[in-house]
Amino acid sequence: MPEGPPDERFLYLSDVIPTAWQAVRYADVPQGGTLAVYGLGPIGQFCLRVAKRLGVERVIAVDLVPERMELARRYGAEIVEWTDDSDPALEIVDLTNGRGADSVIDAVGTEAHGAPVQAAMQTLAARSPASIATRLMEKVGSDRTAALHAAISTVRRGGTLSIVGVYGGAATPMPMMELFDNQVQVRLGQANVKAWIDEIMPHVTDGADPLGTEDFATHRLPLDEAPRAYELFQKKEDGAIKVVLKP
Repeated sequence: MPEGPPDERFLYLSDVIPTAWQAVRYADVPQGGTLAVYGLGPIGQFCLRVAKRLGVERVIAVDLVPERMELARRYGAEIVEWTDDSDPALEIVDLTNGRGADSVIDAVGTEAHGAPVQAAMQTLAARSPASIATRLMEKVGSDRTAALHAAISTVRRGGTLSIVGVYGGAATPMPMMELFDNQVQVRLGQANVKAWIDEIMPHVTDGADPLGTEDFATHRLPLDEAPRAYELFQKKEDGAIKVVLKP
């Protein structure tokens, strides 16, 4: 067992690392293949670290927050910045000589910005009683899916899309013809945490800390500052990537 406080070294074993581990395993990157990761929040960051640890040589990461992109660079990712006038899928296709990435992970999920129609629907659901909100999302809810559609356009023919970001709207549109025509395998679902723990533990207990768990948190705040912590993360202020709350 490594030295150091367990809440720093093993803090992420209950959710973040198993989720990222499953996403990478589901992505099934072939030997010598390229993995693209959309979204560099905590899950996306660990996806690229896990991928590198498991031998994936080339990881291309997509985000728009400077601090997140810089952190990903430190762990060996090539960066594609998503701006208002850029097409990250097209850039990745160009970077892979027109082929596309062999495997793609969507670590974004339903997005916090854009898509005004979907935003209005989600706002309506949020302001409704719980029972009504649930029915709205189950029957007519639609997610903001720019990242998902970009991820689908990034996968090469016969490649794999691993969705770890959460989508909840039953009416979310999907480009089924593109998926069908390109023979894309789609794998997704909540992390089966216990199924991966035995496989993960040697990489966490390694004294060299190859996944960078001990210094991953950018902010450590007392529990009574939890509202501020959520605000920092939501608004992407002060370089916040991961906040640890201390009782």
